[in-house]
Amino acid sequence: MPEASNSSRARFITFEGGEGVGKSTQIKRLQQNLERRAINVVRTREPGGTPKAEAIRSFILQGRSESWGPGAEAVLFAAARLDHVNQLIAPNLRNGTWVLSDRFHDSTRAYQGLTGGVDDKLIAGLESLALDGNTPDLTIVLDMDPDAAFKRVADRAIEDGLALTGDRFEKEEIEWHKRLREGFLAIAKENPDRCVVIEAAQSENALEAAIWAVVSQRFPELLEGSPA
Repeated sequence: MPEASNSSRARFITFEGGEGVGKSTQIKRLQQNLERRAINVVRTREPGGTPKAEAIRSFILQGRSESWGPGAEAVLFAAARLDHVNQLIAPNLRNGTWVLSDRFHDSTRAYQGLTGGVDDKLIAGLESLALDGNTPDLTIVLDMDPDAAFKRVADRAIEDGLALTGDRFEKEEIEWHKRLREGFLAIAKENPDRCVVIEAAQSENALEAAIWAVVSQRFPELLEGSPA
């Protein structure tokens, strides 16, 4: 079968950033914007996306792997990612369906590597095994000061009448989250052709527009045949 042209092939877009920056909301909005243009899209997340990967997600985010250390957690994330890529991401891309993922390999680099201190060689080896060449076409890094991000999360929890709880990583100290932010910014700086940093401290509608501007500029074929 001949390979799809560059203008028609499916795209793989990932969203990265610290806790509370709005990734989940914006990835849903991007999916809706793409579907309005008759583009087949699947939305997924990491860790997760497949039954096996979701089981690993629960194990990690419940804090059950914390005592094992960041190296062991990096291996667990890679195992989840390997199944995610093989069972969901790669098959959809081959079938012409765009894939949007809430986190991907950059999160392992930021959380376990740059913040957790896991050796670069181990991170790179796990990454090579799990991705098997399925590198994102575009990574959107939503950037926001952690103090502001957690205040926004708390305000929304109060507004919705919900208890403010945190998972394994949300409960880390604020200085840890500041290092995490710097980790994501460093990754973006090292990968300018793939990563775009967008200021997340703006309204949801403004942020949606900023993301769409980046996506439509990167993939101009989206606008072909679209209403003016």
